[in-house]
Amino acid sequence: MPGIDYRVDLSPLSKIGNALQAAGKQIPLVMTRAINHTGLKARTAMRRVLVKQTGLKARTINRAVKSTKSFNGSAFVIRSAGGNIRLKFFNARETRKGVTAAPWNERRLYPGTFIKGGVFPNRKDLGMGGQVFERTSRSRFPIKGKKSGLYIANEMVSGASHDAFYSVVNADLAPRIEHELYRVLGWLDRPSGTSRGSDLRAAAG
Repeated sequence: MPGIDYRVDLSPLSKIGNALQAAGKQIPLVMTRAINHTGLKARTAMRRVLVKQTGLKARTINRAVKSTKSFNGSAFVIRSAGGNIRLKFFNARETRKGVTAAPWNERRLYPGTFIKGGVFPNRKDLGMGGQVFERTSRSRFPIKGKKSGLYIANEMVSGASHDAFYSVVNADLAPRIEHELYRVLGWLDRPSGTSRGSDLRAAAG
């Protein structure tokens, strides 16, 4: 399955080098908390854009795009379930010429496909939950379910979804590391007017 390889640029954190030294053995905890918080934001952003990018409903994307949090040095993983998505999930509609559906949010006709049985205009529901079928030969049977050719896993690492991931991580990860660093050092709730800079120099000294 395609993946996103992201290497963290910590250069924006050079200004808090003293605090990093003060945190010492708590740095793994700092990084885990920051990565998990930012990873969940990135997953949410990807889910939102994937709705428009794929043409799937939000509830479908939310069920398919899951994540596993970082723990004890492991990676934060955003993954997708499912393979080639069936046409039924793309607002499929039956017409006389075939079914229309909108994978990639672009509606098109799939000639020869069908959802119901019988003769127009008195078509009957087949009781298959809106599944789209196509015949595999000129005879009435056999038939098979029609797929869209869209894989959520591929969409996650391309286009707007890819950009959404990097936008969130590039903007939020370094500040979140700083936030979690001050959190473990107990510096988030300093009284107004207290200088973190003096704390940093004292801790480094």
